[in-house]
Amino acid sequence: MNRAKVIEVRDEEAPAEVESRGGEREGGAESRGTSGSSPATEPSAGEAGAGGETDQASEAEPRPIAEPAEATEDEAEPAEAEAAAPAKPRPAWLRLPALMLAAALVLTGAGVWFTLEARSASGNPAADNLALTDVGATADVTSAVTLAMNRIFSYSYDKTDVTEKAAAAVLRGSAKDSYDKLFAQVRQKAPEQKLVLTSRVSTIAVQELQNGHARLLVFLDQSAVRADNNATDSAAAQLSVTAEHTGDGWVVTALEPR
Repeated sequence: MNRAKVIEVRDEEAPAEVESRGGEREGGAESRGTSGSSPATEPSAGEAGAGGETDQASEAEPRPIAEPAEATEDEAEPAEAEAAAPAKPRPAWLRLPALMLAAALVLTGAGVWFTLEARSASGNPAADNLALTDVGATADVTSAVTLAMNRIFSYSYDKTDVTEKAAAAVLRGSAKDSYDKLFAQVRQKAPEQKLVLTSRVSTIAVQELQNGHARLLVFLDQSAVRADNNATDSAAAQLSVTAEHTGDGWVVTALEPR
C-alpha cells in the first residue's frame, strides 16, 4: 500500500513538473518576442561583430612610434660592438702628413734660430775677423808667413847673402829693421863657427785677419850644426808676427820674440 501511494505521488508530480517547464518555455518565448518588437537601440550581432573586428584590427596594427625605437636599438648594438672592438693602428701612409708637418715645423724653427744667430754675429765686432769665417784667406796668409819664417831664419855660414835677399823680399818696416840688426851678428860669427841653422814652423795660428791686416802666433823648431866639430844644438822659438797684404802678396811688418 505504501509503495503504491509513493508511485502515485511521483506520477502526479511528473505532469506538474512538465507543465511548469512548459510554462517557463512559453514565458521565455514571449519575452523574446517582446524584445524583438521593441526598437533596435542596441547594435545587432553583425554590427557588434564588425565593430569588434575594427577595434581588434586597430589594436593589431603596429604603432609607427615603436619602429624608430626598435631601429635605434638595432643601431645601438653595432655601435656598442664597434666601441668594444680594439682600435686599429693607423697605417704609416696616413701618419706621413703629420710627420711631414712636424719636420717642417722643426726646419722652420732651425731656420729662425740660424737667422737670429747670423744677425747677432754680424753685430759683433768679432764677426769682422775673417780668421773665424774665411777659410781661404786664412790659409793664404798662413802659407805666406810660414814660407817667410822658414827662409829668413835659416842660413848657412857660406851663403848668408841668400838669406839676406829672402829677408829683403818679405820684411818691411820695423820687422826689417830688427832683423837687419840681428843678422849683422850672424854675418860675423857664422863663418868663424861654420854654423848652419835650419828653422821650421811647427805651429802657426792666425789670431786676427781683417782689411788686409793679420796677426799671427808662430812656433819655430830650430836646429844648429857646427861644421868644424859637428856639434849640434836645438832650440824652439816663439814669435808674434804682423803681416800686411800688398799688391805682391803678404809681407811681414813686425816681429816680436815671446
